[in-house]
Amino acid sequence: MSRLLISAAHKSSGKTTVSLGLCAALAARGLAVQPFKKGPDYIDPMWLGRAAGRPCHNLDFHCMTHAEILSSVGHYSANADIALIEGNKGLYDGLDLDGSNSNAALAKLTQTPVVLVLDARGMTRGIAPLILGNQAFDPEVSIAGVILNQLGGSRHEAKLRAAVERYTELPVIGVLPREEALMLPERHLGLTTPTETDAVEAFIARIAKRVTEGFNLDTLKGISKLAAPLPRRPTPKRTTAPPVEPVRIAIARDAAFGFYYPDDLEALQNAGAELVFIDTLRDKELPQVDGLFIGGGFPETHMSELESNASLRASIRKEIEAGLPTRWSRRRGCRKPTGTGPTLPASGAELCRWL
Repeated sequence: MSRLLISAAHKSSGKTTVSLGLCAALAARGLAVQPFKKGPDYIDPMWLGRAAGRPCHNLDFHCMTHAEILSSVGHYSANADIALIEGNKGLYDGLDLDGSNSNAALAKLTQTPVVLVLDARGMTRGIAPLILGNQAFDPEVSIAGVILNQLGGSRHEAKLRAAVERYTELPVIGVLPREEALMLPERHLGLTTPTETDAVEAFIARIAKRVTEGFNLDTLKGISKLAAPLPRRPTPKRTTAPPVEPVRIAIARDAAFGFYYPDDLEALQNAGAELVFIDTLRDKELPQVDGLFIGGGFPETHMSELESNASLRASIRKEIEAGLPTRWSRRRGCRKPTGTGPTLPASGAELCRWL
């Protein structure tokens, strides 16, 4: 079972850009790439799923046991050629001083080799002690290669490669230039979602092209084969008989709402539900369903479209008042930040009043 964990010395080093490029570049070679994201995270998995062409699953120490994490990796990687886990923050960062929920802990738990992404701006020979320090801090973490990001040119690259080669035994897997076109758009809570960004596929293809040109993908694949095999989770069994008629659940999924874990949607389907995805910005009325789930997202950036779609809001309000089971999973801080107009609802009762 081939597997890699993409981490970094510190956050905002370019892990997501690298991970996107690798997913797309490896998929372009005909490989089935299974992406994972160290969570909790909703947005990065959307990007990784688009780049790999298959859903990205979270691995979260906060809401999963060690056994569940191992089972999830083994289960979803079973029919893939290679699995790619994107970390969060730095390799050793985390809430606990002992590092029990860090990327390093995840790498050790899953026995996955680490490729370290390094933001090399303003660095030359100093790259070596940074690498050596990460290796020495916890020898049980298998750092198997480095990726040099934000390079200033060929001269800068040559100096960095020479320092890495002289002072460490790690291969430089690849390099990425300092280029505005490769930067993912961000805001106050992280990256924008793919549904909010024009020309998503072209953007991912641009990163994949740079990765294909500047990375040794064969070396990377060789490193991935160092990962230990993991058990595959058994296919979940129904605890109850499926309903005579499928339960239809409307799921709001569009540019305004989209924070869902694939595992949760899969669990609904395994329980016998038929998922009906709706676009709250464009659909004019709610289809015939037995329940409604409105997940989190960035509705505050689409207030005018939501407010103007009066027919859908009236349709949803009518169904809720008639007893339609509805779940409104509001993200904290989900308020219109500036300007005038109604704020977004904080609860189901407020949702009905807002509608």
